[in-house]
Amino acid sequence: QVQLVESGGGLVQAGGSLRLSCAASGRPERTYRMAWFRQAPGKEREFVAYIGWTGSRTYYSDSVLGRFTISMNNAKNTLYLQMDSLRPEDTAVYYCALSTVIANTVARAMTANNYDYWGQGTQVTVSS
Repeated sequence: QVQLVESGGGLVQAGGSLRLSCAASGRPERTYRMAWFRQAPGKEREFVAYIGWTGSRTYYSDSVLGRFTISMNNAKNTLYLQMDSLRPEDTAVYYCALSTVIANTVARAMTANNYDYWGQGTQVTVSS
């Protein structure tokens, strides 16, 4: 069974930075892709970024492009999200996710329903 544990969330002022981590354990049948999603109170869960298992392919939502960077250290089984120039609208619970199936399109790769394993989430709060 796969386990994902996020850490690194907190309270930060607008314009500041945070670095989230996701430690993975267990052995999935396949690991094709990992991603970050976020969910604000009363809103739907939304895609933030994903990275292919080889690390050679990444994709970001328009709202975070140029400000966030997704990366992974395969040797450490850890996924990261570096968040810079944070804005109040970035406030949400951030979730790490892993997919065991191939995504034939970018649209599928950024859809929450296509991810099999999820972490418990870590809170990020950005104040003005």
